[in-house]
Amino acid sequence: QVQLVESGGGLVQPGGSLRLSCAASGNIFSINAMDWYRQTPGKQRELVARSSSGGNTYYADSVKGRFTISRDNAKNTVYLQMNSLKPEDTAVYYCNAQIQIRFRSDYALHWGQGTQVTVSS
Repeated sequence: QVQLVESGGGLVQPGGSLRLSCAASGNIFSINAMDWYRQTPGKQRELVARSSSGGNTYYADSVKGRFTISRDNAKNTVYLQMNSLKPEDTAVYYCNAQIQIRFRSDYALHWGQGTQVTVSS
């Protein structure tokens, strides 16, 4: 089985920074894209940033220039560095990853459990 575990969330003042981590573990053969999403109550989960296996990245307009996604393929881990945080960044942040399990040819999407980020003074 595969497990994704996020960490790094918490309470931070506006203008502050946080670094989220998401580590994938289990019977992993290969990982394709790794994403960060966020969700607030009553709203759909939205894509914040994406890191492809080839090194390409994508950012939502709302976080461009403030957030940076990176990954350590040796550790099967993706990070989200969040700077200049705003109250509207408050949400539960989830990571997901397209993972190929050993001895299988297909990729499946796996989600972490989420980590709360609260930006408030």
